[in-house]
Amino acid sequence: MEANEMKELLSFLRDLDNNNNRPWFNEHKERYLRVQKLWNRFCEELIRAIGAYDKDVAGLSLADCTYRIYRDTRFSKDKSPYKTHLGVFLAKGGKKSMHAGYYFHLGTGTSGEYPYAHMLAAGNYCYDSRAVKILREDISEGWEEFSTRVLGAAGSDFVPDMEGALKRVPREYPADAPYADWMRMKSYCLIATTGDDFVLQDDLPQRVADRFRSTQPFIDYINRAVDYVNEEM
Repeated sequence: MEANEMKELLSFLRDLDNNNNRPWFNEHKERYLRVQKLWNRFCEELIRAIGAYDKDVAGLSLADCTYRIYRDTRFSKDKSPYKTHLGVFLAKGGKKSMHAGYYFHLGTGTSGEYPYAHMLAAGNYCYDSRAVKILREDISEGWEEFSTRVLGAAGSDFVPDMEGALKRVPREYPADAPYADWMRMKSYCLIATTGDDFVLQDDLPQRVADRFRSTQPFIDYINRAVDYVNEEM
């Protein structure tokens, strides 16, 4: 995709952020449909680019990895009807499979935090508790391999996401161990935020895929536990 097309996407999101209501959205529906086509094309190109090195996601469809722009406000205090970001999640078996995968998020860019920041995330935020137990055991018992071969392979801009982690290390693990923070995790994910300078350049799908490539050992490591649990069910 060309930089001017990504600029069009961002311009729409920022305008929507300032006018998050149904009358404005309906008035600009044709503009949204244009943006949706651009985003779908970006996602299709990203699937091909990541699928070139990770065959687990090569055959995904748009329905497997994209999300609606309409918010579910039933259980939220925020009644804004529309999301002001666009996200795509490429994971083995699709976005609902509970596998780790590659998530790219285009925000409004008005803050360095989710959901405003542009973000790359490798992993997932929802795992079966049995997979979490296996991961804690595997990481603690094989810390040297995990820290060097898996984490060491990931780009230095990717950092562990500790949001939602336990406040204390589970009692069966030493609190002063080098892997202690990983024992507190319930959601195993590496994240990297980026800015407009990265997004507003040509060939974004390939450049996103290139950055994600270093996280494939992490994805494979997590999914080994997920697959084991699925096979036992």
